[in-house]
Amino acid sequence: MPLPHVLLSAAVSLDGYLDDGGPERLLLSSPADFERVDEVRARADAILVGAGTVRADNPRLLVNSAKRRAARVAAGEAEYPLKVTVSGSGELDPAARFWHTGGEKALLTTDDGARRARALGIRAEIVSLGTALDWHAALEYLHDRRGVRRLMVEGGGSVHTQLLQQELADELHLVLAPLLVGDPAAPRLFGPGAYQSGRLRLVESRRIEDVVLMRYRPTAPGTGVRVAAADRHWLALACELAELCPPSDTAFSVGAVVVAADGSELARGHSREGGDAVVHAEEAALAKIAPDDPRLARATVYSSLEPCARRASRPAPCARLILDAGVRRVVTAWREPDTFVTEPDGSGVLAAGGADVVVLPAFEARATAPNRHLER
Repeated sequence: MPLPHVLLSAAVSLDGYLDDGGPERLLLSSPADFERVDEVRARADAILVGAGTVRADNPRLLVNSAKRRAARVAAGEAEYPLKVTVSGSGELDPAARFWHTGGEKALLTTDDGARRARALGIRAEIVSLGTALDWHAALEYLHDRRGVRRLMVEGGGSVHTQLLQQELADELHLVLAPLLVGDPAAPRLFGPGAYQSGRLRLVESRRIEDVVLMRYRPTAPGTGVRVAAADRHWLALACELAELCPPSDTAFSVGAVVVAADGSELARGHSREGGDAVVHAEEAALAKIAPDDPRLARATVYSSLEPCARRASRPAPCARLILDAGVRRVVTAWREPDTFVTEPDGSGVLAAGGADVVVLPAFEARATAPNRHLER
């Protein structure tokens, strides 16, 4: 199911703490960084915090700039993003500022939590996700029922930890403040547990007064049919590569990327690359990797179009090339139509060869865009 783009936002001390142990909130960001956060909030469809943050910080979570709010309204959006909190118990203070400022609010909770929240008179849309909290269900609800495409998550540490451990976070905005806390009882940004393998990719590093903003994205693919946030990033890149293809009336424009299990990019390619009028994207990418590279066995091929099962231009179709390379996971955006061959079924060939095939239809529009001329 399509999910929102999930952005985790946090500020931490040099030793990894979100706050100290004192009664007042420790301000880690600088004034200029608070202004940046306000800008990020204004671009979000919804802002989410955990119930612990509502209880401890009593936040308002507003877009403070009148100019940014006016721009949202001019664009046909609500003045404020939807405010969301998540609580298994539903035991929240109905007088908290969270409920009485800004625009619409939603509480995602359990069956028992929904009964408690209604009895308390919580002023929000109260949504039960069942007998237990489920982050997939929560994100699907926000995407499908509330139209949330970009979700900003501002804490607390347990929420950030869970979303990262379940590979649901698409990017991390981390601000490092020049402070040391050193209190073992103070809240930390991330808790212990199993996180994704591989290194996160640093996409930006910027000094903002006396703090440093670092933006990271996960890179490690999912396994089997399980979709990780990084799968969406790599498939988006494959769709971008498809736009580089020289146009053709006799072949699709396709982009492909081969990624190792640790998130390292092994190769990329696109249709008709390098002046070869008949080369396919997956073929071009695989040709750049040594056949005996041991990383291929656990790699993922991302292709904007389902790898072909039959072709006239070369002896081996791309589905066979992928299997022969030892790759056993393919992520694609679009099943091949019968424009050039009848009953194409590259996914069937791959599955028969022991490969897992994942289709992410949320990317179909981007994958088909370079091929619109073939519909005439």
